Amino acid sequence: MEKRTYYVSVQGRSLLDNQDEASYEWVIHATESEADTISHMLEQIGETEDSEFLAFTYPWPDTPEEWVNANYSSLMNDLYHEIYRLGSEETKQQVRVILERS
Repeated sequence: MEKRTYYVSVQGRSLLDNQDEASYEWVIHATESEADTISHMLEQIGETEDSEFLAFTYPWPDTPEEWVNANYSSLMNDLYHEIYRLGSEETKQQVRVILERS
């Protein structure tokens, strides 16, 4: 399958095929299937943020923050690994720093 250039905004939870549509953080080269995977991951992260919001608003006093945040952290880690795998050279250099910190 042919790879195309896409522009990813993790903050905006979007995958764009036109860099002028909105702001973005990362450039990737992906097949349509790979782009669909990234879009799905971004949607999952948004849904997880929404569902876990209550856990931060009304936390159980004895629930560790790491436990509350575990699903979100795992999804973000998976997303950044996928962005790294598909990323342009500049994207890979920048994402490598993020992955080394986590």
